[in-house]
Amino acid sequence: VGIKGLRFPVEVREKSGSTQRTVATAALTVDLPAHLKGTHMSRFVEALNEQGGILDVNSVENLPRNLLARLSAKRAHVEFQFPFFISKAAPVSGRMGVVDYEVRFTVDVDADKGCDFVLTVMVPVATLCPCSKAISERGAHNQRGTVTYSVRSSSPIAIEELISIAERSASCELYSVLKRPDEKAVTERAYDNPVFVEDVVRNVAAYSNAHEKITWYHIEVENFESI
Repeated sequence: VGIKGLRFPVEVREKSGSTQRTVATAALTVDLPAHLKGTHMSRFVEALNEQGGILDVNSVENLPRNLLARLSAKRAHVEFQFPFFISKAAPVSGRMGVVDYEVRFTVDVDADKGCDFVLTVMVPVATLCPCSKAISERGAHNQRGTVTYSVRSSSPIAIEELISIAERSASCELYSVLKRPDEKAVTERAYDNPVFVEDVVRNVAAYSNAHEKITWYHIEVENFESI
């Protein structure tokens, strides 16, 4: 029992230690003890307000643990999904632009079993079709795609690190500002790195298997065809 679809202003802790302001859509629930007929719905929002609006991969279990204490529950589930912004320099001109990503924190705290935290990033990428490149005398078909990448880890991993893994696994990462020299650079980079969606999944999996902190992962890749 709980609440979902609650939009709430938050500050997300970045890898550098600074924070950025964004708006999260939150869901907060608890397993209702058998001897209780209902719960106090206002306490979910009170607990969220007490959290101070800070989302940090290093302290994600604080809010669900607060819910356990407030609602006399044995298990609590908290989910936040929000846009996360990274300033990126274009590859040649160095012009700065902001790229947005979707991020999701999914946290389960069991009074007896501890905390389970899954960090998910949804990363827009560019992919160039290996088949199109192989059969064409000039050029190749390319498209936008989204990598949805979820991990569990032995210790906290920065949001930016997972985004970087997803971007490195595609044909080319995306930028919000491109001048002519940048356009040439990303076009050629994608042409030199053709990948199917299966290849992107394999690439992300290879990075995940080699990562010393990642203990579990789930990967989905979807391309949006433009041909």
